[in-house]
Amino acid sequence: MARAIALRLLTSSPRSRAQLAEAMARKDVPDEVAERVLDRFTEVGLIDDVEYARMVVRTRHAERGLSRRAIAVELRRRGIDEEVAGDALAQVDADDEESAARALVRRKLASTAGLDPQTRSRRTFAALGRRGYPPGLVAQLVREELAAQDAPSDLDVDGFDETR
Repeated sequence: MARAIALRLLTSSPRSRAQLAEAMARKDVPDEVAERVLDRFTEVGLIDDVEYARMVVRTRHAERGLSRRAIAVELRRRGIDEEVAGDALAQVDADDEESAARALVRRKLASTAGLDPQTRSRRTFAALGRRGYPPGLVAQLVREELAAQDAPSDLDVDGFDETR
């Protein structure tokens, strides 16, 4: 039964060892049986938390534009060890993260072009905040992008610059 649960879940998408263990626990699989199956699957390469963490980092950063902080939270929620998560997050350096944030700022400002600058900046702050970007970085990028668009940039962002 434990083997069938793990295979069914792994067929649909990659999973962490912790996610599989949790699924087996929900189905009342004895801990010893679950551990044996998980150990065997790890041994033969069907479960690889290191590769899984790298894949999550790549896809969440590239496709969804999430920050390292937001991805770290997601990895923790999926049961990935802190050290493994840290190694996987090293794939995204500060420049990559800033480039992704800048692209998101541009996209959000473009989608709010008809609105007043305060509303545009507020919505942009909220969108990037939900993706885990620090307020200081967002404030700087919003100011730069509004200046590049010749929009008024007298935004009320006091206090955000220090928290980059």
